[in-house]
Amino acid sequence: MTQLLNQDEKPLFGIGAVSRMTNISEATLRVWERRYNFPQSARTEGGHRLYSQQEVTRLQWVKQRVDEGMQVSQAIRALQQAQREGEALRAVLPFVQPQEESSPLDNYQQRLLEALLRHDTNRASTILAEAQTLYSLEVLILDVIGPTFHDIGEGWSRGEVDVATEHFATNFLRHHLLMWMRMGPPAYQVNPVVLACAPGELHEGSLLMLGVLLRRLRWPVIYLGQTMPLSELTAFIEDVHASMVVFVAMTEEPACALMEWPHQMPEIARSQYPVIGFGGRAFLEQPELASRISGVWLGKTLPEGVETLNRMLHEMNPLPR
Repeated sequence: MTQLLNQDEKPLFGIGAVSRMTNISEATLRVWERRYNFPQSARTEGGHRLYSQQEVTRLQWVKQRVDEGMQVSQAIRALQQAQREGEALRAVLPFVQPQEESSPLDNYQQRLLEALLRHDTNRASTILAEAQTLYSLEVLILDVIGPTFHDIGEGWSRGEVDVATEHFATNFLRHHLLMWMRMGPPAYQVNPVVLACAPGELHEGSLLMLGVLLRRLRWPVIYLGQTMPLSELTAFIEDVHASMVVFVAMTEEPACALMEWPHQMPEIARSQYPVIGFGGRAFLEQPELASRISGVWLGKTLPEGVETLNRMLHEMNPLPR
């Protein structure tokens, strides 16, 4: 998973793209770099600036502070102080290792959950922006976004969170995940991975997180979302020349519906291309379901699924790692 964690530091974006992503003019970016030595940029052989995702995140954080009324110099100093305080923390945050109860990531997760339960989108956005200055997006998704999805769902199932609040919170998280999926680094020029929820499946949080993590690894993805009818997929898959199709099923009924995909998509079943993968909570609660579905079970956890897909995609597409 080192590749995932280092993705933020690669210089990928030109100054025009960064200007569009941050809503900061190119002239202002040049002035800030000359005056404050911020943001940091690499140079192409032709002398053009290139910025990493990490620098884009820092710029977005500073821009938000400036929009709130802080002076540019003060915002940059605040960012640098936050980074100094968080530097030691990042070294002890493995990609998949569970965090201690008192960890700063738990603190961010609880603050985010509380803000969403109070319907405070400004506060929730600030918390995410602050966390992004200290942690990679991969860590943020797995240790903050994922647990927040879980806690909101559990609260709703226990009757502690009303339906409107559950929709509000999950749509807030969904919006950010879709944005991060669109803002991923330049994708490899290979056939895409199609991501879809199984028929009848409305819970798309884990599928969205999977999409962002795959895009962070530079794999092109096409996101279809909730409750995808199998009978309508074949023509679409052929049209986009998909290399893989990944389904998520969180409950038993959608998982059972997936058993029908070879009958609903017979041409794909005969050719065994594209590869069909599947995962989700349904297969943890009833492991026997996985053995009744044709295709590749992606594993018990989201990181395991990302690792499996990344390995398979590299096998299909020999590329430099």
